[in-house]
Amino acid sequence: MKTRRATVAQAVIGFLKNQYVERDGREQAFFAGVLGIFGHGNVAGIGQALQENPDFPYVMMRNEQSSVHLAAAFAKTNNRLRTYVCTSSIGPGATNMITGAAMATINRLPVLLLPGDIFARRNVAPVLQQLESPATQDTGVNDCFRPVSRYWDRIYRPEQIITALPEVMRVLTSPSDCGAVTVSLPQDVQAEAWDFPEELFEKRVWLIRRPEPDTVSFSRAVEKIRASRKPLVVAGGGVLFSEASGALSAFCAATGIPECETQAGKGALPYDHAQCMGAVGATGTFAANRLAREADLIIGVGTRYSDFTTASMTAFQNPDVQFVNINTAEFDAYKVGAAPLVCDARVALERLTAALAGYSVPADYAAQAATLHAEWDAEVERLFHLNKTVRPAQSEVIGAMWEASGPRDILLSAAGSHPGDLHKLWRTRTPGGYHMEYGYSCMGYEIPGAMGAKLAGPDRDVYVFLGDGTYLMMPSEIVTSVQEGVKLIIVLVDNHGFASIGGLSRSLGQHGFGTSYRRRDAGTGQLDGEVLRVDFAANAESLGAHALKASNVAELRQALAKAKTLDHTTVIVVETDTSEKVPGYESWWDVAVAEVSGSESVRQARAAYEEARKKERYHL
Repeated sequence: MKTRRATVAQAVIGFLKNQYVERDGREQAFFAGVLGIFGHGNVAGIGQALQENPDFPYVMMRNEQSSVHLAAAFAKTNNRLRTYVCTSSIGPGATNMITGAAMATINRLPVLLLPGDIFARRNVAPVLQQLESPATQDTGVNDCFRPVSRYWDRIYRPEQIITALPEVMRVLTSPSDCGAVTVSLPQDVQAEAWDFPEELFEKRVWLIRRPEPDTVSFSRAVEKIRASRKPLVVAGGGVLFSEASGALSAFCAATGIPECETQAGKGALPYDHAQCMGAVGATGTFAANRLAREADLIIGVGTRYSDFTTASMTAFQNPDVQFVNINTAEFDAYKVGAAPLVCDARVALERLTAALAGYSVPADYAAQAATLHAEWDAEVERLFHLNKTVRPAQSEVIGAMWEASGPRDILLSAAGSHPGDLHKLWRTRTPGGYHMEYGYSCMGYEIPGAMGAKLAGPDRDVYVFLGDGTYLMMPSEIVTSVQEGVKLIIVLVDNHGFASIGGLSRSLGQHGFGTSYRRRDAGTGQLDGEVLRVDFAANAESLGAHALKASNVAELRQALAKAKTLDHTTVIVVETDTSEKVPGYESWWDVAVAEVSGSESVRQARAAYEEARKKERYHL
């Protein structure tokens, strides 16, 4: 057997750069390179190996959490067919990645994490940044990755990577089991040499399967659809990952079955498709939510039924409602007592369209859906053009961004009030044009995530929509975007605090306590003094971005037009009117209210909460 003398780190990089994936006859390299920051846990191992492999690019990040966000966004934009590797030193560099790992796993996005670890040989312990335990020498901070990783391993001996690396790829390329994969690499093991088999470094192509539905489950699903009078498709992220938008469009057009979308599934159909009712659930449109309330059959495609999708299990009120779930993950296919189709979304939709030939929804139901579609379109137009002369409403900002964007451009956001308004209002034209991280709703995702989306589609403009609260958490990757020449158009809403949670706090009777950016008042002892003024434009400019300010919609449109002409990242700061909100449209989200309180407003909120909870259902 031919062997190659290499360090463990050199062997890992040599293996990863030769991993490819294939789906539908298209083959491509799975890893685009490595993101991270070097420290004493990886500089002499992974760092040295990357220096010898300039064809496997290394991108220097400013925060290890950001690196995972970038990698996950890149994977999402590539429908999970490509990703990045993320490396860190030991200690804080490693644990900085845990939030990103949780986000990737919850969103079922493949990301490989290579955190440095303490010396395997132990004789120099405790090393700088080492967590010591009096109960064992075999626990370190990297064990924290176990619950947020789909696969976790620690390499104590060089030859262990020969069997570990194929397992890494098995999980990362699985349609049902992918997520964050963590391989902890002790710093001494990284630099240790071994004679690895030459075949470890040969090109390997991993087939991304499209599982077929079983005959019995498929026939039962067809029967349920044919028997239904008011069916409704709930399209989740699995539609986009499977590249099944065309199949879904054909299915809905042929049957007349209306479709609504989760946050992850938005854009599964273009907004002007006749059967598209838009967002569903706690952040849904009245078109989708009214149909969901009355539906006798929900056809869930690639969704995991989060509480926002189900409006905390209040969305589907028909006492006879049934569910058919199409999902590659058996875990999700069986949810809500559904008849499961454990298979690929595109395959299932194509088969169902053929099997349902001659079936269409009743004429009155089709007419109801058409009317709701038109009424919702008019409501969006109204909210886009409120014609406020100063401090635009957030809906007007969204409208100006949509009008400035091109058909293939990407809108990206993650947390705060933005996901709710965008889920309702953004008119997605093409699959992948709406990029929302809402599985974890992780503040700080927006800017590094936008870099990942842009790197995946360099010919598309990426519009980042974020608030001042999330911007302050992680603006540092603006520097990385400038360094790497990755142009972003960032629209930063200045609403002087955490507007989303402030609104939630007020709805719970708590008057927005602790959610506004204000100085501490000496008289009250609370954070209710004068408003803090932060010059976000100056901050963004200091990080290398071009900065613009807009005080009204006209100035915002001008700024957006200017940003499109520039070749580097632009930050547009606009102060909004927080009193002008997008309605909730007959939906609800379960957030527990204090059962006992000395505040009358809290007691009133609790009474309303208990009344709303009466609509919650078990779907068994």
